[in-house]
Amino acid sequence: MDIIDSIVLGIIQGLTEFLPVSSSGHLELGKAVLGDNSVPKESLLFTVVLHFATALSTIVVFRKDIIDILKGILKLEWNDDLQFISKIALSMLPAVFVGLFFEEQLEQLFGGNILLVGCMLIVTAALLFLADRAKDTNKKVSFGNALIIGVSQAIAMLPGISRSGATISTSVLLGNDKTKAARFSFLMVVPLIFGKIVKDVYSGEISYETSNFTSLSVGFIAAFISGLFACTWMIALVKKSKLSYFAIYCVAVGVTAIIFSLLNI
Repeated sequence: MDIIDSIVLGIIQGLTEFLPVSSSGHLELGKAVLGDNSVPKESLLFTVVLHFATALSTIVVFRKDIIDILKGILKLEWNDDLQFISKIALSMLPAVFVGLFFEEQLEQLFGGNILLVGCMLIVTAALLFLADRAKDTNKKVSFGNALIIGVSQAIAMLPGISRSGATISTSVLLGNDKTKAARFSFLMVVPLIFGKIVKDVYSGEISYETSNFTSLSVGFIAAFISGLFACTWMIALVKKSKLSYFAIYCVAVGVTAIIFSLLNI
């Protein structure tokens, strides 16, 4: 993978991890368009590096929130901060379950399945249209909501279903405040990303060669910078109910992907 491809894929990951258009789906489309011929182990390493970059950008954007939460936890009281962390942990359970017991089945859905990506992007669009029309409230994410949002996150492991789009839409449709929904959505994925990275590193499935260092570095930087921008922008967009624009985009890309896949059968 050359440097230009690494930058392009890094930007795609950074933007689509937060914007509700499916990072996994766009990475699959990007690899198909760019003709990514890297072997699976090299491709997995690049994907892990990009996800690490977006996880770090999330931490940077929400650094004040994270520090406040940690301070609250250290008080060892059943306060809002400890409850928030408990809700995050609860929301992780469905994705952890799917990842542990259905990892092989999930992996088979990746690797250039453009038709599936196109169909799932249209499903994402439908969720965004519905969420944009939901009334905003002052409700906080409850424990029951956290579990339901977690199920949405697990479903979003399919390529083409936007994780942020599915989780934010689900939260908003449950009647939660849009800003709180976005905050919960972005923070709930950070532990999962780091957990997945640790799992991949210790699995022995990742291959690294010194010659890949430059590509990995520029991909990381591109994903981190674009992730900072996209995360900040997305919070503002959710608050202003601007998700319909992304729904239109998902429909357009989804239909294009479906046509592309059918023409190349």
